[in-house]
Amino acid sequence: MLQQVLEYLNNYFAEDDAGNPYHVERGTFAIPGGLVSLPFLQDGQRFEITGSALNDGVYTYHPGTVTDDDDIAGAALMPETFTGTITALDIPPALRKLSDEIRVWVDKYGDVVNSPYQSEDVIGVYSYVKAQNSKVGGQDPTMGWQTQFSKRLKRWKKGWL
Repeated sequence: MLQQVLEYLNNYFAEDDAGNPYHVERGTFAIPGGLVSLPFLQDGQRFEITGSALNDGVYTYHPGTVTDDDDIAGAALMPETFTGTITALDIPPALRKLSDEIRVWVDKYGDVVNSPYQSEDVIGVYSYVKAQNSKVGGQDPTMGWQTQFSKRLKRWKKGWL
């Protein structure tokens, strides 16, 4: 979910407020056995892989292992050698926490939001109309997470180029 949130924000937190990148490594990288050594990262720091055929995405670095962008243990990288970029990220803790809240919301309401059924009427048997803007516990399950959380995500959103 974190990667989807970063994509929505058009912000991977790869640079400081002045626009200077934190740390970018460009070159050819080998990921034998699903592991990569990244001595420029700290334990628990997020990083992004781009240019890979099998591993593009956001991960969390731990010496000797990585987790995926949702911190799922054992989400090892696929073995490969690629020419691309590995970028250190500095994602704010508050955004990581909000991303977790969004994941819980999507788990709860995702099926309703993604349902293709707006209404159905079987004469004499039943009638169904998907509620529009019906709030459940302060949440609107008819909107996507982007709309539901837009006010709270706004401060991190970058404009589209």
